[in-house]
Amino acid sequence: MKNYPYVILGGSIAAVAAVEGIRSQDKKGDILVVGEEPCRAYGRPLISYYLLGETDLARMDYRPAAFYEENNVTLRLGVRAERIDPAQKLVTLSDGKKIGYEKLLVATGSRPFDPPMEGIERVKERFHFLTKADALALDAALSPEKKVLIVGAGLIGLKCFEGIAARVKSVAIVDLADRILPAILDETGAKMVQSALEARGASFFLSDSVLRLEGNTAHLKSGKTVEFDLLVIAVGVRPNTELVKEAGGEVRRGIAVDECGRTSLPDIFAAGDCAESFDIASGTNKVLALLPNAAFQGRAAGVNMAGGKATLENAVAFNSIGFFGTHVMTAGVYEGEEYCERTERTYKALFTKDGLLKGFILINLPERAGIYLKLLKERIPLGTVDFEALKTSPAWSAFSPEARAENFAREV
Repeated sequence: MKNYPYVILGGSIAAVAAVEGIRSQDKKGDILVVGEEPCRAYGRPLISYYLLGETDLARMDYRPAAFYEENNVTLRLGVRAERIDPAQKLVTLSDGKKIGYEKLLVATGSRPFDPPMEGIERVKERFHFLTKADALALDAALSPEKKVLIVGAGLIGLKCFEGIAARVKSVAIVDLADRILPAILDETGAKMVQSALEARGASFFLSDSVLRLEGNTAHLKSGKTVEFDLLVIAVGVRPNTELVKEAGGEVRRGIAVDECGRTSLPDIFAAGDCAESFDIASGTNKVLALLPNAAFQGRAAGVNMAGGKATLENAVAFNSIGFFGTHVMTAGVYEGEEYCERTERTYKALFTKDGLLKGFILINLPERAGIYLKLLKERIPLGTVDFEALKTSPAWSAFSPEARAENFAREV
């Protein structure tokens, strides 16, 4: 059994950021990364673009292969951590080996959630859409005569639709919610994006669900039926918290951590989609399953594991995503007073409360979105800026001379 100064469980974005955080403080200490997936870290949002043919497997890598050797990282891929013993500071792996650690990071991500659907176990061609392996399996099954049923009209399901729409005969999408992207869009924004997707061939069955599957027929709660050849389940994910919970650590919706990424267990940290963050917009601890947040959490944890000092501040739910040229940017929570602008192609909704910007929705308005995000993340009092001007035309001229000078200095 080998003892490592640093062990990281999980091989994705948070793990890479943690390696960089560790190396910013400690240039030499051995790092072991244990990844259940049999591949190096890659950008998961790219899997739909792989199906579109807009990227390839090599370009999906999050860091070049040399990154691991240059940073003295030992990779154990295709192996799962089964148990953490915090008293002995040991990790038991799925191959039976035990690994000792001085500092441990749990970055185990999340897994797909399958809703109860009678007969699902008899559907041979069923898929998830979360990993590179999922994309490769679905890619091999696609053909122009196939009809696809996607269960779930959230980000995962709709990005899957974008990836496969031009490669199959038809795509039907079922969701229990009354609108698409219910976690990030209001009714107005959802209708705009839905129209854009329907123009590309999507058929939506909203406020509905699959009761049972018989052969290649899905029977919906509404009484409607949908014929399909391939089934994609994209209802959502569940954080992989079991390792910490079974070791006696505090777990809520995700693994509970402080602002430095520490769990309630000694010398054990957590980051990424399995861990909670303090969301400044809602004022609550929640899982923010977003790539930038995983990177921020991972780096902060890595710095602290190596004896430095870093905190994760200003975490907020922020999404920037496109569907066939329709670009959507959302952030924060939709509470308080609402300001809206809408044209045939664009939509802006700003939400303010207690003198602060609490959230926004921008559709096909990517320019200057960074100003709204700055207001939100830094909790800048709206009384200190010309918010009336910012509503219609976000520009630095609405800020004080001191704020403009500070921002200019940062950019330089």
